Amino acid sequence: MVVLEGKNLTKHFGGLAAVVKVNFELRKGEILGLIGPNGAGKTTLVNMITGIYPPTEGDVFFKGKKITGLRSFKVGRLGISRTFQIVKPFPRMTVKENASLGAMFGAKGKEVTAKQAIEKAEEILEFVGLKDWMNKTADSLTVALRKRLEMAKALAMEPEVILFDEVMAGLNFKEIDMAIETIKKIRDRGITLLVIEHVMKAIKGLADRIFVLHHGQKIADGSPDEVLNDENVIKAYLGKRYKELTK
Repeated sequence: MVVLEGKNLTKHFGGLAAVVKVNFELRKGEILGLIGPNGAGKTTLVNMITGIYPPTEGDVFFKGKKITGLRSFKVGRLGISRTFQIVKPFPRMTVKENASLGAMFGAKGKEVTAKQAIEKAEEILEFVGLKDWMNKTADSLTVALRKRLEMAKALAMEPEVILFDEVMAGLNFKEIDMAIETIKKIRDRGITLLVIEHVMKAIKGLADRIFVLHHGQKIADGSPDEVLNDENVIKAYLGKRYKELTK
């Protein structure tokens, strides 16, 4: 079953074409990887899906229903959440309070009381490994812990789909391994995932399928082995050294 679909998605900023006629399908229960060089249009694509940018052309469908141009909070209410590449929690609020906001603005937000939001936040924070930090202010967290908080806020929204935008950027090897395990556990909760990432170890270990953007256009789509050995992908993004190291 296709849960999320983009058809001919295009975004122009003045004379700049950031995304050009991109088609994709996200199937229920899978992890779809999205890779490409900086400036390829990955975050712009996510911004169109989640209502931050209206597409110049094309449409977004969620469970077969067109959601093109819906405002972000309405997209969240439908059951789609996301993380942001640049992590910006509410710094003077506690970790628990930050995660509670996710619960109050998510798929069941209209029905959630403050008490229920706090209870949901506590459960999610324990799940992502932030139990010992939940009463600390967000500005006291390290980069790695802020990344976990970003995941927690998205998860507290009780989504059917989460779009992860470089949640492993800036992490060390141990922290990356922990993030990979957390993402696998999130999928085990029945959540479908689209993951933007530059860490090839993570993408290769997580993704069921990968698609690649370059200069705003899709240049490859398939299994991790197919895509990561595609000559166009190596030339545009991975480089010859990657190919030599993986022989």
